[in-house]
Amino acid sequence: MTEVRAAGDREDRVAVGLVQINNSFSGQNYLPYSIALLQTYVQQKSPDPGRYRFLPALYKRIRISDAVNALLGADIVGFSTYVWNGRISLEIARRLKASKPGIMIVFGGPHVPDQPEAFLRANRQIDLAVHNEGERTFLKLLEAFPDREAWRGLPGVSFIAADGSFVRNPNIDRVRDLDEIPSPFLEGAFDEIMAANQHESWIGLWETNRGCPFRCTFCDWGSATAGKVTKFGEERLFREVDWFAQKKIEYIFCCDANFGIQKRDVDIANYVAETKRKTGYPVALSVQNTKNATERAYLTQKILSDAGLNKGVALSMQSVDMTTLEAIKRDNISLDTYMELQRRFTKDKVETYSDLILGLPGETYESFVKGVDQLIENGQHNRIQFNNLSILPNAEMGDAAYQAKYGMVTVESKIINIHGERVELDDDVPEVQDLVVATAAMPKADWRRTRTFCWMTALLHFDKLFQIPLIMAHGISGISYRDMIEAFMAADPARFPMIAEINAFFEKEAQSIQNGGAEYVFSKEYLGIYWPADEYIFVKLTADGKFDAFYAEAGRLLAETVKQKSSNLPMDIIDEAIRLNHALVHQPFAKTDLKVRLRYDLLDYWQKVRAGEEALLRESPLVVEIDRTSKPYDDFQKWCREIVWWGNKKGAYLYSPRAAAVTPELAGHY
Repeated sequence: MTEVRAAGDREDRVAVGLVQINNSFSGQNYLPYSIALLQTYVQQKSPDPGRYRFLPALYKRIRISDAVNALLGADIVGFSTYVWNGRISLEIARRLKASKPGIMIVFGGPHVPDQPEAFLRANRQIDLAVHNEGERTFLKLLEAFPDREAWRGLPGVSFIAADGSFVRNPNIDRVRDLDEIPSPFLEGAFDEIMAANQHESWIGLWETNRGCPFRCTFCDWGSATAGKVTKFGEERLFREVDWFAQKKIEYIFCCDANFGIQKRDVDIANYVAETKRKTGYPVALSVQNTKNATERAYLTQKILSDAGLNKGVALSMQSVDMTTLEAIKRDNISLDTYMELQRRFTKDKVETYSDLILGLPGETYESFVKGVDQLIENGQHNRIQFNNLSILPNAEMGDAAYQAKYGMVTVESKIINIHGERVELDDDVPEVQDLVVATAAMPKADWRRTRTFCWMTALLHFDKLFQIPLIMAHGISGISYRDMIEAFMAADPARFPMIAEINAFFEKEAQSIQNGGAEYVFSKEYLGIYWPADEYIFVKLTADGKFDAFYAEAGRLLAETVKQKSSNLPMDIIDEAIRLNHALVHQPFAKTDLKVRLRYDLLDYWQKVRAGEEALLRESPLVVEIDRTSKPYDDFQKWCREIVWWGNKKGAYLYSPRAAAVTPELAGHY
C-alpha cells in the first residue's frame, strides 16, 4: 500500500520565524504589518506554498530568552528592524545563533545600513541582509533555501561570504503595481495572532502608497524609495478599512510619507470618515501630511477632523530658517503652504500643531527663536512640538562627511517614548539613538539655551498657564512673544525664586540630555511615566499647591518686562489677564465654580486671536463663569492622565469659560 502523506506532514517543510518587535503604546500593540506582508506574499506567490510553515510572529518586547525559545524550531528567521527594535533584534539573533548554529538569520528594514559591510562584520550572527522592499527578495531567498551559493544571484541582498569577502548586490526593482502584494488583512495573516492574543488591544499599521518625492537629509524615507510614489488599489484600501471596522481596531497609523499627495486621498479620507460614522471604527487615523499640495492637504485633514479621526493637524515645518532648510534639502517645500494651512485651519476651528526640530545644521539660537516667534505670531497658539534631532542610519545626515561639514556633535541616548512607562524586563537590552546636541552653528551652550527656551515656551504658552497675558501684552503693546519668554529665562533668583528654579530645572535637564540622559523626565509619583519637562513642571506646581505663588511671581515679572519694552499697555489689563488665566487652568479637587469679574472683554479678545480673527479690546464689563464642578477630578492620577497627558496635542488644559451679562447692580464693582 502506498502511504499518502498530508501536506502538513511534509518532511521538506521549511519552518519560518518572523520577528517585528514594536513598542507598546498605552497598553496597545501594533499588528506586525511588515512581516505579515512577507508571509502573505510567500503564501500567495510561491509555486509551492505548502513547503513553508510559519511560526507565530513575535510582535512586542518580551524577555530575550523567551524570544529565543520561541524561535528555536525555525529553520530561517527574518527580522524587520528599525530604531525601536535594532538592539533587541541583534541580541535575540546572537543568542539564537549560539543555541542553533545552523539556523539562518535574515535582517531587513530601515535599520539595516545601505552600505552594511561594517555592520555585518560586527554582527556575524546575521547571515544575510535584505535592502529596500523585501517581498520579492524574501520569496526568492526562501525558494533557494538552503542553497547559500544562490545568494550571489539574489538582488538587493548583502552578506559576508564563506571566504570572508563582502557581497552587496544591486537592489531589486521596486514593485510598481503594489496590488501584486496581497493584503495581509484581507488574506487572514493576522487571524491566528489575534485569536491567540485576545487580551491585546491592537493598533493597525496601514499603507495606501509607498515612496516620497522629497529628500530631507534627516529622513530615510525619500532616500530609500528614490522619489517615485506607487499606489495600492483604491478598492483594496476600502476593503481594508472595512476590515479595521469589523475587527474593531480603534487606532490606525498610516505609514504613507505624504497622505494627501494623491487626488484620490480625499476619497479615501471620506471613506474612513463614513465608515466611522456607520460603525464607530476606526476611532482615530493618524497621517503624515503631504507637502506643497495645500488644497488637498486641507481637504483631507478637514475631513478627518470633522469626523473626529484626528486630535489635531500636524504641520511639520521642522525649521523656518532658509539657511537650515537648504542644508536639510527642504528648500523646495513651501513655507507659505504651512503658514496658509495654519491660518485656514485656525479660522475653521481645527486645531493644529507644528513640528520643529532642534539641532538641525545651520540653525542658530537666534534663527530658531525667531522661527518660534513667527509661528506664534502667525496664529499657532495650540502646540509646537519641539523634537530633538536624532540620526537615522540610512538618512543622508547619517554620513560622517555630512556631519563633519556642519560640525554636528552627537551623543548616544536611550530611546524613551513620550508619556511612556519605564519597562524594565529582567532580560532586555535598551534601544539607543544618536542625538544631535550641538552643531557648528549652535554650540553646546546655545543648544542648552534653545532647549530651555522650548520648554519655557511650552509651559507658558502651549500648556496655557500664561497664554492669555502673553497674547494680551503682545497684541496691545507689540512686545514680542520671544522677549517675554526670554524674560522668564533671565529671572533674578533673588526676586523671582520660583521662576528661576523652573528655569534652572530646564537648564539641568538640557545638560543631562547632552550627557546622554533621557529626553523626558521620569516621575514615579505622577503615573510612573516619562513627562516632557514642561508638563512635569505643570504637574508638580499642581501637586505642590504652588499655583498662587507662581502667578504672583509671573505677574510681577511680566509687568516689569512690559514696562521696559513698552509704555502703552495699562497694567490693569495685565492684572485682569493673569486673574482670568489663573482661574481657567484645569485643576484637580476643585470644589466650587468660579466667577471672574472683568472691566475689559479679555475673553472675546483672546478667543478671537486664537481663532485667527481681528481682535479689538473693548472696555466692556463682564463676568466670566467657569464650571469646575460638573466634571470634577478627585483623583490626582486620573487628572494627570486625562488632562495633562491626553490633552498634550490639543493643549486642552483650560476649562471652557462662559461670558455672562453684567447686571446693573454689579456694574459698580469693577
